[in-house]
Amino acid sequence: MNSATIKLFLPFGDPNRLRTAEISNWSGKAVAAPRTDLDQILGRDELRQAGIYILTGTDPETGKPVAYIGEAEVIRDRLKQHRDRDFWVQAIVFVSKNENLTKAHIRYLEGRLIADATSAGRVEVLNSQSSGARLPESDREDLEVFLGKIHQLLPVLGSDIVTPILQPTGAGTAQSDTLICEIKGLVAKGRRTATGFVVFEGSQAVLANRPSAAAQHPFVVVLREKLTSGGTLVRESDHLRFTKNAEFSSSSAAAAVVHGGGANGLLAWKNQEGKTLKQMEGE
Repeated sequence: MNSATIKLFLPFGDPNRLRTAEISNWSGKAVAAPRTDLDQILGRDELRQAGIYILTGTDPETGKPVAYIGEAEVIRDRLKQHRDRDFWVQAIVFVSKNENLTKAHIRYLEGRLIADATSAGRVEVLNSQSSGARLPESDREDLEVFLGKIHQLLPVLGSDIVTPILQPTGAGTAQSDTLICEIKGLVAKGRRTATGFVVFEGSQAVLANRPSAAAQHPFVVVLREKLTSGGTLVRESDHLRFTKNAEFSSSSAAAAVVHGGGANGLLAWKNQEGKTLKQMEGE
């Protein structure tokens, strides 16, 4: 991903309220706001044109994060129609500053974003089907550049819905090597990431929690139950197996799930040479 200079503007001075974002030498613009600022965002001139929008929130029945990704030739009118959908708490809109996005363009971007968010697996995408659009090769290339800028701006605006849980490591990335956590002959593999720690698909974890876990480390019990109920951890013979990459807030949280009780991730995770994460980070 190319370097970028991003300009953020806070009309009310509050980073949690309405804000706009632009990238140098990019024809697009983003406008984001919490639901409490819906009237303010609807009053923006940018929303009088075609674009795409993302609504994020939580499913009231399951408690899982969800998102709705849509497109409209007049964004303001479409957002008004979403007033009766109670799940969303944040809206992010992307438009073109030169108003060059056509209906086919925004349908293409909608389809690509739905695919990217579904692939990332961080949220449940409520509209998993998109009509998409067939475009000339030159238009697709231009829109892929536009899409790349959207990917850069979304985390800055507080949304990680298209960010893969396990991202490729680039030059200068610290601790990019695979780390190993072993217990009772079981092996889990993972690595540090920019947002925490990821345990890789196929990793193993102990079947039962330690007897002391409920009293001393209740968060581990809750986290393992959540991962099990969500299908990320499944029973396999005498242990649990990760069915997909799983992100944790820290190496210790990841190790605790593998161990079935409290664990110091800086000591539990080691590289191929046997160096602990603590030793590696101290070098």
